[in-house]
Amino acid sequence: MKIKKGFVVREVGGENVAVPVGERSKDFHGMIRLNSTGRFLWDFFRENHTEEEAVAALLAEYEVDEKTAAESVKKFAASLAENGFAE
Repeated sequence: MKIKKGFVVREVGGENVAVPVGERSKDFHGMIRLNSTGRFLWDFFRENHTEEEAVAALLAEYEVDEKTAAESVKKFAASLAENGFAE
């Protein structure tokens, strides 16, 4: 999985939001708010990685158990796919 080109993350009012830019803004007219874990995963998926690699990265970065990390990655990946943010 990899974040499609044409999306950026900006800090707005103290929150991280992913928004489309350029041609992508014609297809997607919203934004996704990202908590700190979401921002970490967004940055991680700017390069092509598997969900399993993302779980391992979360385990290395945060004090979290494997089940919670796997659930977080699965939910995040589903959100990316649902909104057309991922390749």
